[in-house]
Amino acid sequence: QVQLVESGGGSVQPGGSLRLSCEASGITFSRSVMSWYRQAPGKQRELVASIFSGGLTHYADSVKGRFTISRDNVENTVYLQMNSLKPEDTAVYYCRTRSEINPLATEYWGQGTQVTVSS
Repeated sequence: QVQLVESGGGSVQPGGSLRLSCEASGITFSRSVMSWYRQAPGKQRELVASIFSGGLTHYADSVKGRFTISRDNVENTVYLQMNSLKPEDTAVYYCRTRSEINPLATEYWGQGTQVTVSS
């Protein structure tokens, strides 16, 4: 019963901020790699940010300096703080998890949350 429940999406003006949350259950969260992906209309799904169990992070070049990924191992939640939002950030954002120990294990996805940046 692996579940990834996303929240925090919505509409915001350019330059605004939004924080996405993903609550995980049914996994060993402390040993999982957590990632945020996004998919805009007509484009393929792209990796936005990842965070490993030890806190190491990775960001796509397009969001460096604007987005911050973090995790709370007590609440089993991963966050994506998005600042200085641009219209091109508009997309459905998805939470993904996979085992850090066994990368061949099944990965799981959330249902996605819509982020819209417009004037």
